[in-house]
Amino acid sequence: MKTTVERILVVVTAVLICAGGSLAANLHPIVDVESGFLFGAISDGKWIKADETAKLIGDETTYRVYGLTQALGEAKGDKPKSEGEPCEETLAVSLSPKTEKGVIAIAASWNALPRKPQVTDPTQKTYVDAAREFLRTKEIDQPKVKIDNILRVDLDGDGEEEVLISATNYFRKDESVPMRSPAASYSMVLLRRVVAGKVETQLIVGEFYPKAYPKAKQEEGSFDAPNAYKVIATLDLDGDGKMEVVIHSDYYEGGETTIYRCDPKKAEALLSVACGA
Repeated sequence: MKTTVERILVVVTAVLICAGGSLAANLHPIVDVESGFLFGAISDGKWIKADETAKLIGDETTYRVYGLTQALGEAKGDKPKSEGEPCEETLAVSLSPKTEKGVIAIAASWNALPRKPQVTDPTQKTYVDAAREFLRTKEIDQPKVKIDNILRVDLDGDGEEEVLISATNYFRKDESVPMRSPAASYSMVLLRRVVAGKVETQLIVGEFYPKAYPKAKQEEGSFDAPNAYKVIATLDLDGDGKMEVVIHSDYYEGGETTIYRCDPKKAEALLSVACGA
């Protein structure tokens, strides 16, 4: 006959197995398509980190693949593995087929692109002026505004479109990102939205350099490795009807992609993947 302790162990084990199975069933892994990097997952409204997600993903998972403005079909993904040096802690999934214009893949049944963003003219005066005004609040008194792209999309599903502005200027003709920031340089993603009947400009993420990186430090061989930020997708990744904003950033020897929730009062980073020396 089983002892009382043995009975307790059996019951606890059964509960853990059921809980794990339930979590796995409701787990929706999210992958950066270009790199294959695993962000983590969404499960019952909770954002799960990559290392925990990897323990619950099988050898073959079906993902829906999305680009900036359209769904691009399905792909199969294997069990996540370490990316290896120099990013041993970054986990990667091999997707097949690899979709050329794919940005984000998610193992979920809902439509993650319920409202398509519209790419609009980046030279529109209204948004150039808005970017210039915002840069002046960051002590860049005479900013040279250079907008990379503008997206119009109803993030909240309330019938009111928001505007996402990606703007970067490090004064490089080849648009590469320098090791050291020049004076009056910057990179930012702004969100323009109507709040309580008024248009407000909200910073999602950005870096601002009113002054150049000090020459004395340059002579010592140091650097500040500024980032260049750009919106690459707007998707409903948790199935709540509201769309998250996915932003990629590059610096001179690496990059990072981050999923943000953008509420009227603040922007919150939810999950990120990164690799760099």
